[in-house]
Amino acid sequence: MEIIFEDIGIIDYKEAWDYQEKLFHEAISLKLNGKNNPNDQNSYNHQHLLFCEHPNVYTLGKNGMQANLLISEELIQKIGAKFYKINRGGDITYHGPGQIVGYPIFDIEAMRLGIREYIYMIEASIIDTLGEYGIESGRLAGATGVWIAPDGENTRKICAIGVKVSRYVTMHGFALNVNTNLDYFRYINPCGFVDKGVTSMEKELGYKQNFEEIKIVLLKNIKKHFNFN
Repeated sequence: MEIIFEDIGIIDYKEAWDYQEKLFHEAISLKLNGKNNPNDQNSYNHQHLLFCEHPNVYTLGKNGMQANLLISEELIQKIGAKFYKINRGGDITYHGPGQIVGYPIFDIEAMRLGIREYIYMIEASIIDTLGEYGIESGRLAGATGVWIAPDGENTRKICAIGVKVSRYVTMHGFALNVNTNLDYFRYINPCGFVDKGVTSMEKELGYKQNFEEIKIVLLKNIKKHFNFN
């Protein structure tokens, strides 16, 4: 199966969201057209993956709690950030420079995957990528994302995951902290947790990481797990 990959660089959150929505609705339209026209070979050949970075922004999922944002809108502006309520699952999270944000617009039905399997494979791609840099990570029972020491006392999240799925087409995705300024997480209860920390590859390894190289490794692992050409 083919993948259409784009690294769209540093981009305003709303601009990236609008672009995702465009690809998302196009994918659903192609899918429905393919079901109505079984001889159309293009219906399932549009699996998109976007990588980007955002300027400082907080996003709250549709079922999230506003109380997990710990500062006022006035203070959000003072620290140079924005805030959006969005249509993904999950609670509140932060995006900012030094973080690889990935937006897969995948038809998981065409891949014969359920939603849980899809999230599991995203997590596996991140876990394998971190492993190549000597960072041991895993899953935390009852929570999405990728965690350091998930069974220990100092459990900390290194990658958040939040998705929207309609007609088995996905949007939104994951945020891997690479060289992220973790101070911005002090203003929220990340993903709704009050007893878990947040970390980055830079913090775990003690030095700034090669951001562009990690994108290449991550893309390789996503292609491997999803069996993309």
